[in-house]
Amino acid sequence: MKKILIIGATSAIAHACARLWAAQGCDFFLVARDMEKLDSNAADLKARGAGRIDTHRLDVTHFSGHPAMLADCLAALGQIDIVLLAHGTLPDQKACEQYAGLAIQEFITNGASVIALLPLLARHFEVQRCGTLAVLSSVAGDRGRPSNYLYGSAKAAVSTFCDGLQARMFKLGVHVVTIKPGFVDTPMTHGLPLPALLVAQPAAVAERIVKGIARRSTSLYAPGFWAWIMWVIRAIPQPLFKRLDL
Repeated sequence: MKKILIIGATSAIAHACARLWAAQGCDFFLVARDMEKLDSNAADLKARGAGRIDTHRLDVTHFSGHPAMLADCLAALGQIDIVLLAHGTLPDQKACEQYAGLAIQEFITNGASVIALLPLLARHFEVQRCGTLAVLSSVAGDRGRPSNYLYGSAKAAVSTFCDGLQARMFKLGVHVVTIKPGFVDTPMTHGLPLPALLVAQPAAVAERIVKGIARRSTSLYAPGFWAWIMWVIRAIPQPLFKRLDL
């Protein structure tokens, strides 16, 4: 069975993915800040058929804790077949425009912390010469929009970093997939005025992610129709785009 490291394991999308893998009897090393919720999720996965489950508390913005987390994971699982990086927040764009410190902190959480983790994980896979690094970015990173360009810029950095990492690791037999969810019904988006027809459920997004990882996809929009939506949005000339309320 697969041995899976999930960072940001309390996120709705990550847990939905873990449920699918649990049904296959996979082993898990689950990482998050909220240990109470993490333990609850672990119990849920165990009930659904998971094998070994270990948990680890980590604030991903404390970069000094990353190596110890990986060491503990390897001590528990022995090897890693799949890493799912799924942590993040949805910043208040208006607040970030007013407070530089908040903007920087949100960029660190959603962008820099991912970029800090990836080389550490990549070095392990470089030696192992197999495995999958699956990284949750976002459709928001495809083009900066007035409503969320702080979040979008962090995710754009993640996507670009993954493009380069993917090309490097491909030659070593390591699979890197960039996952770009659209609107998903999660606690992070609760209360936002989102168009109902475009909002997906975490279980549906997770099914696409798990299948995409198994198929060794390189870039994955979830749901898939977001690939077409973002193609249109990227194609809009900037003189027109800046006049749109997006």
